[in-house]
Amino acid sequence: MSKVIAINAGSSSLKFQLFEMPSENVITKGLVERIGLNDAVFTISVNGEKVTEITDIPEHGVAVKILLKKLIDLDIIQSFDEITGIGHRVVHGGEKFNDSVLITDEILGELEELSELAPLHNPANIVGIKAFKEILPSVPAVAVFDTAFHQSMPEKSFLYSLPYEYYEDYGIRKYGFHGTSHKYVSERAAELLGRPVEQLRLISCHLGNGASIAAIEGGKSIDTSMGFTPLAGVAMGTRSGNIDPALIPFIMEKTGKSADEVLEVLNKRSGILGVSGFSSDLRDIESAAKEGNERAELALEVFASRIHKYIGSYAARMYGVDAIIFTAGIGENSDVIRARVLQGLEFMGVYWDPALNKVRGKEAFINYPHSPVKVIIIPTNEEVMIARDVMKIAL
Repeated sequence: MSKVIAINAGSSSLKFQLFEMPSENVITKGLVERIGLNDAVFTISVNGEKVTEITDIPEHGVAVKILLKKLIDLDIIQSFDEITGIGHRVVHGGEKFNDSVLITDEILGELEELSELAPLHNPANIVGIKAFKEILPSVPAVAVFDTAFHQSMPEKSFLYSLPYEYYEDYGIRKYGFHGTSHKYVSERAAELLGRPVEQLRLISCHLGNGASIAAIEGGKSIDTSMGFTPLAGVAMGTRSGNIDPALIPFIMEKTGKSADEVLEVLNKRSGILGVSGFSSDLRDIESAAKEGNERAELALEVFASRIHKYIGSYAARMYGVDAIIFTAGIGENSDVIRARVLQGLEFMGVYWDPALNKVRGKEAFINYPHSPVKVIIIPTNEEVMIARDVMKIAL
């Protein structure tokens, strides 16, 4: 029996889950928020109840020390020796990594080189890796990449129609993200359908504040909506999704903004927030739309229509589809968005039941029994995928 901790370090946060493996029982989980501020928030679950503490956490190393100390103080573990493996989410693995990997000093150096591809994410992931390495140097650690699952995409999917040397010299191509989530729900869908994943054509819709769609054929990603960065694809909470690239110099000229400032707008002030004008939280948008707010209604339409379009595109790409999967915060909980996305897909064999669609946050089939294409809600579990890879690679 092993105890494996799965870590997801952000620029100012650190999420964790401690698993008993191979049973995959969650011993505890929690979150450290507002790292770098005096009023950082540490939350951990103990016997089903949340324990919250507000304290000064200046950097990730301190967050890791507090986390590990809490595991002892709260009698969750008796000794650090009980932790047999650590799994770290790393956003970008470039073309170098098509699977999870045991972290060595050499691997850590390669991750740092890849930071230019994900400057907002990889440095934070690396800080988390180093913080654990300093305190638990002898415990094997594994890097699990958001991009790895999509490395199976063929060239016709990942290449941009740019001068080919841009790909050869600078690595400019579609990489895709949310791969750990897409992989988990595709494997779980195969279990629920009672068929080998190698025989299935699946469309996975990971819909949260960040959102991406993946075409999964035979258990492999053959296309996905996010691109060189997570900015591409469908509209999201604050991200624009796909736009005409000529808009960037046009906006610069009209507003006087620099290229970096326009990118900041596309990443943080667009999407649902940009269209609605007041919130990036879909729950706020849905409430306002019910009250007759036209911009909120428009934001819902823009968000859902882009997803709807990708589903049709990917079904055509795979010559059909066996199941459509909804996952992540919005996908699992918003019957409104699911209904708008699915409406009109009957022509391709998608027959869904509005009554069954009234479900939140749990596994469910929401299609009519006679529907050739199944529609499944599957809560994602990236942390358990991380723990599984630690077991596979390091233990």
